[in-house]
Amino acid sequence: MIQEVVGSRVGDYFLPMVAGVAFSRNEFRWSPRIRRDDGLLRMVCGLGTRAVDRLSDDYPILLAPGQPGLRANVTAEEVMRYSPNKMDVINLKTNSFETVDAAQFLAEHAAQLPALKQVASVCRGDRIEELRGLGLDVKAEDLVVTFEGLIRNTPFVRRMRTILTLLEDRLHTPVDIEFASDGRDFYLLQCRPQSYAEDAVPMPIPHDIPRERVVFTANRYVSNGRVPDITHVVYVDPQRYSDISDVKSLREIGRVIGRLNALLPRRQFILMGPGRWGSRGDIKLGVNVTYSDIKNTAMLVEIARKKGNYTPDLSFGTHFFQDLVESSIRYLPLYPDDPGAIFNESFLTRRATTSCRTFSPSSLMWRTPYT
Repeated sequence: MIQEVVGSRVGDYFLPMVAGVAFSRNEFRWSPRIRRDDGLLRMVCGLGTRAVDRLSDDYPILLAPGQPGLRANVTAEEVMRYSPNKMDVINLKTNSFETVDAAQFLAEHAAQLPALKQVASVCRGDRIEELRGLGLDVKAEDLVVTFEGLIRNTPFVRRMRTILTLLEDRLHTPVDIEFASDGRDFYLLQCRPQSYAEDAVPMPIPHDIPRERVVFTANRYVSNGRVPDITHVVYVDPQRYSDISDVKSLREIGRVIGRLNALLPRRQFILMGPGRWGSRGDIKLGVNVTYSDIKNTAMLVEIARKKGNYTPDLSFGTHFFQDLVESSIRYLPLYPDDPGAIFNESFLTRRATTSCRTFSPSSLMWRTPYT
């Protein structure tokens, strides 16, 4: 099949203003308010290759069409960190594909981009603001790709939601699509049944496991999944972590996690610990790690223990949640104080002198308790 490339000429280049992939079912929910049927968009500026492929050095914009107000990244620092920094384009002079710096390209060609206000925002100190005014004099260092104007000021998201719902209804199956826009018209490039990796399909859970052999159960914000071949669990005791008042010692725990991450077999260990991992401000909220400290784990389990009447907030997309999504690291929130929840903490703590211990059985399986 030969398909015409969607886009328009900008200087010596040809590109769509927005392209990406969309799924009618969302398996990477970053908020408890997002449901599976709210869907998922992965959008980039330029050719959609950077939305389709997983990249270690760049990120697409993530959005749930059914809940566009619930963003994966909220603070200006997070928006800057997880915005698309590069664009794939076609160089018409050399007749070749190129990857260019997104902010630099948008700044240099601002006068030729009528949809610039839909694509980019401007960073002003600790704030991200929409581009406004008729004559735009923008500098590359101030621009960030957010699609905020497209999301807020056009019917794009509502139409994407309608398209996904209609296609799923008529095809009788969840769907994923590829799309592009030249800044004027929307193009549906491809539609197919939404595929699931082997480790992301609903798994049968045995009902005859003795309670004493269950390590934990969870039923809040759980997606389908299976993590096979687990050999180790790295467990940070929430109570002992909260008892530490020395900031230096708290930071050292994160460094220990980083060293274990380098030593343990890749994708064969699980990290478990208190609160919001990756916290940069108040590190009492959770273990002070960066993505590089956990990148080899198969799964991150954040534990929210009640303190009086207060239950700490977990990640759900803040901090490095998007790193987890892009790297296929499974995420699970654990609320051991929920009624009916099982948390066999003694299994994890009875060998207090051991940093990690063998986990049996050799895989962890779960399925979503809701649709």
